[in-house]
Amino acid sequence: MTHSTLSDLPVLPLAESFALTEAYNLDTSPEKVNLGQGVYRDEECQPWILPSVRSAEEFLHRQHLNHEYLPIQGAAQFTKEARNLLFSPQLAQNENITSVQTVAGTGANHLAALFCARYLRPKNVFISDPTWDNHHLIWETAGPDIKRKLYPYYDPLTRSLDFDGMIAELENSAEENDVVILHACAHNPTGIDPTHTQWEKIAEIVVKKRLFVGFDSAYQGFASGDLDADAWAIRYFYSTLFGDASLPTSATPAGMFVCQSFSKNFGLYGERIGALHLVTPPSISPQGAYTHLVRLIRAEISCPSLFGERCVHTIMTDLELRSKWEEDVKTMASRIQGVRMSLKLELENIDAQGNWDHIGSQIGMFSYTGLSKTQVHRLREVHHVYMLENGRMSLSGLNGKNVAYVARAIKEVVDQD
Repeated sequence: MTHSTLSDLPVLPLAESFALTEAYNLDTSPEKVNLGQGVYRDEECQPWILPSVRSAEEFLHRQHLNHEYLPIQGAAQFTKEARNLLFSPQLAQNENITSVQTVAGTGANHLAALFCARYLRPKNVFISDPTWDNHHLIWETAGPDIKRKLYPYYDPLTRSLDFDGMIAELENSAEENDVVILHACAHNPTGIDPTHTQWEKIAEIVVKKRLFVGFDSAYQGFASGDLDADAWAIRYFYSTLFGDASLPTSATPAGMFVCQSFSKNFGLYGERIGALHLVTPPSISPQGAYTHLVRLIRAEISCPSLFGERCVHTIMTDLELRSKWEEDVKTMASRIQGVRMSLKLELENIDAQGNWDHIGSQIGMFSYTGLSKTQVHRLREVHHVYMLENGRMSLSGLNGKNVAYVARAIKEVVDQD
């Protein structure tokens, strides 16, 4: 028999968050709690269809629409509204922003990595330590020849941003045309964002080193409940670094991209709706960049999906639905903030060992608890509480019925040490 190299393929583990959900689903304990997957849940810990999305779905159903292909680059009316949401309607009119529809945020990140690997050819891509685990897999797949480097982000001793370490690494190690990945808001997994002053310093480094900056915007609205406030970093970088077309090339970064997901803030997880926005410096033709993005999309997916795009566009262009959606976003952000503070207070009230201020000060969908891998395993095996091994907890899995139980479980595992 002829030997095939495929026979040597090892069995790879499933992505942790998905494997954790499978294990949770098989768990028969009535006390089980799923704090692993990064999805929003209502007070009953059930999937929540946003009322604005439900209204849009009902409207679209009455239109008796067809199911034809979208253009390769996606629906122009959708990408226009996506661009407005991120950059503001005023900045979004500028011609150096090129936008295409993608298969959610993951597809946007993959397309951006593929574009950079093919045309920018950076030596390194700098990724925060820690980060969303798929950042590494995406860049490993799309740009295997690009070295992935970590920049310090989280200080486990202070449980806060390691800003000095971050700046030092970019100052000392980044080279011209290297890519640096930044989280636009509600950093995953830490829930810690730079201050405005710190963002300004990061922008200085990006210009000084002539880096290609990439923003991952998966949680707009979840950091503060305010969609505009959560886009501050993106708008600052764009308006300061690219907004003046008269700036010499030496005064601008190598470029910028923003990966935008509508999975979280519209609850359209399974519809896979996103966008990639590419900002080109004066030395690069926006039309040239656009045509190369379109070619990559054609080879990868041919064209993006239709239904979720219609939902988002319908909501964004109807004043009543837009207002309702903004309230839906505030509802989600407010509930998560509420259970965040409830957990912190429960841990303090039962005298769980340690300081839990960081849970209250972090923002967004997650809490980076500081629990060790051993403690996380014990939570799962003994108490049926599921979270990622790095201690990241998805807060929307908490509610008024289980938060005290989870706090007691955490107390038990930390008091063991």
